Amino acid sequence: MQSIPFKMSAAFAALSLCAACSAFAAAPTPTLAATGAALSIAHAKGNTTLAAAPARVVTMDLPTLDTLDALGVPVAGVPATKLPPHLARYQEDSVVKVGTLFEPNQAVIEAIAPGLIVVGGRSAKQYETLSRLAPTVDLSLDRGDRIGSIARHAESLGRVFGRQQQAGSAVQALRAGVGALKQKAATAGTALVVLTAGDNISAQGPGSRFGTVHDAFGFQAALPDLNPEGRGTKLTVQQVREANPDWLFVIDRDAAVGKPPSAALASIDGAALGRNAAGKPVRVVKLDPILWYLMDGGGVRGMQLTVRQISDALRDAAPAPTSVVPAHAGTQ
Repeated sequence: MQSIPFKMSAAFAALSLCAACSAFAAAPTPTLAATGAALSIAHAKGNTTLAAAPARVVTMDLPTLDTLDALGVPVAGVPATKLPPHLARYQEDSVVKVGTLFEPNQAVIEAIAPGLIVVGGRSAKQYETLSRLAPTVDLSLDRGDRIGSIARHAESLGRVFGRQQQAGSAVQALRAGVGALKQKAATAGTALVVLTAGDNISAQGPGSRFGTVHDAFGFQAALPDLNPEGRGTKLTVQQVREANPDWLFVIDRDAAVGKPPSAALASIDGAALGRNAAGKPVRVVKLDPILWYLMDGGGVRGMQLTVRQISDALRDAAPAPTSVVPAHAGTQ
């Protein structure tokens, strides 16, 4: 089997908050697409109207953080959590932390005085509470159209912050990458997505939380009839082997939450699964656990990184082209 790895104290918080607010106050105020006109943003909880472009934005939603970062929009406050390498700078002490993914710190958010708060996914339940502090939108990703919803959110944020060109380029690149990957996946064989945690392995099929591999990227499911709801279908290593996948995509929950890699990970790594029924090695791709478990695949940049990783894995697995000697070679 081939395995492909995925490439405060209160006083201190107050000081960090003051420094960050000063820095963002100096930043130029973005302009709306239609100057002087209110902008209505459609989202999972309805429509939110902004009378002016937000001078500061707080996001409790990690895919939105990913997209705002890709668009070059300064973010005034983020939840305290683990982040993938391309967003690691938001873990630094200089960035104001506004609570956790589940529990926002309302006092810190109020002190920032944001013009916009974004929730989504794990933080979506805080919509009503945070709406009392500032205009709030719920940009939870649509599981049935993940790529489409990432694109729509990027375009909406681009309009709000005057980054339409950046948003358009990012969305175009994402759609092109997904389209190219889908073409390759059509002939790549079957795939199985699993989440490992401790000694447990749970399979995630089409329509599930981690079903993007099938639903958006086009990989044929090795187990197409899995229940898409809940936490997945628990499998043994033998059942994974009997599913006979050509590709095994692995998300390690333990690594995502800061624990040592799960024990189950070792059981489906290296030569543990061997070859499938066709006699080919089962190829294992370890997806970035933070990007997938905590960020549901990410926003516009995070999803591009995943598309690139899987595309590279398919390319590396493809047999080398056979050299063809011209019929006239060697003749006089």
